[in-house]
Amino acid sequence: MCPSGTGPSGGRDPFVNAEFTALLEDSAEELYESAPCGYLSTLMDGTIAKINTTLLDWLGLSREEIVGRRHFSDLLTVGGRLYHETHFAPLLRMQGQVGGIALEMKAADGSRLPVLVTSSVKTGHDGQPLLIRTTVFDATDRRAYETELLRARRAAEEARRQAEADREQLREALAVLQQSLLPASLPDVPDMEAACYYHTASPMELGGDFYDLFELGDGRFAFFLGDVCGKGPQAAAVTSLVRYTLRAAALHDAEPEAALATLNAVLLDRYTREDPRYCTAIFGVLQPEGDSVGVRMAAGGHPPALVLRDDGRADYLPTPGGLLVGALPDASFSSVRTTLGPGETLLLYTDGLTEARTGERTGRRHALYGYEALRSFAAELAPAAPRTVIDALGALLEGLGDGVDDDTALLALGRTRPAPSAS
Repeated sequence: MCPSGTGPSGGRDPFVNAEFTALLEDSAEELYESAPCGYLSTLMDGTIAKINTTLLDWLGLSREEIVGRRHFSDLLTVGGRLYHETHFAPLLRMQGQVGGIALEMKAADGSRLPVLVTSSVKTGHDGQPLLIRTTVFDATDRRAYETELLRARRAAEEARRQAEADREQLREALAVLQQSLLPASLPDVPDMEAACYYHTASPMELGGDFYDLFELGDGRFAFFLGDVCGKGPQAAAVTSLVRYTLRAAALHDAEPEAALATLNAVLLDRYTREDPRYCTAIFGVLQPEGDSVGVRMAAGGHPPALVLRDDGRADYLPTPGGLLVGALPDASFSSVRTTLGPGETLLLYTDGLTEARTGERTGRRHALYGYEALRSFAAELAPAAPRTVIDALGALLEGLGDGVDDDTALLALGRTRPAPSAS
């Protein structure tokens, strides 16, 4: 048996060789005409000299309509033609080839075909340009993908803007609700100054800190400050109940321990064992005593008040043994008395201040601001009026930034200095 393609003498069979060559030529022509992309060749002025069947089918045109009769730019939409004349063609002349340009071609039925076009200039032996070869890829699927991607991106951006608008509305609503849980302003107390501050750790959460100052009659004023356990609407509901209960209790019996005992009974009655609600609180009464002001206070589980004395000292007023208000039926509350002389200030605060993280780490834990740091800070201010103390502590809280992860309420009460007598 002779090897394939050879004759009996071992030479190549002329018939087989011619058939193979013809097969190759037919395959090359078929590949050009039926390629998965469009091919066309144009003269240097853009006149179409050759175009494959694939591109003709895409456009719904015949070869007789195109070859020698139309320019490449005639196949483009108005926008595509403009881009071709102002960018594509000049770049092609300068560089000799341009690739991956997105254009739109105009089909016979008026539809638009998104395409990616790559063109290169064929030159002769003398380097002179002869014609332009262009490959056209159908970009319909890609355009659909890009359109869907753009739509999804716009939808995501719109959703983001809407979510931000919703968050802003929620922040505004929460801010209004938070303010409704605090007194709009503090009353004027004869011969005294009062200042307050509320630091919100997160505008997206309702805090449970509270304070108030109100008149009892006979020159006396009651004040309180505290912190409800938890956050959110439930904490806000408890805060409202606490404020109105303490106000009502003080009008009935202004003794600090009695007011806290009333609040303790109300919380235990209102909330069951399955849903306990409790708070820390400090309640006090101011009573004029000549040039000074007497202060009686009782506390339940609350940080001790701090007094800035006229001689530059800052001392805590310990109230040990006071239990959380609303935790136990027979809770006891610790009381303390002091006197504020001219220029001296009493500071009440919630634990958002002392438990703020300073940024320094001790092992794996952040160091907390703490009571000693607060006492030292106050001592550097003393003697100081309530407004000065509150402004300084407000700036301190702002400076701690994210380290303050709990709301903080501040209330400062001070005996003003008498005006100097005219000589």
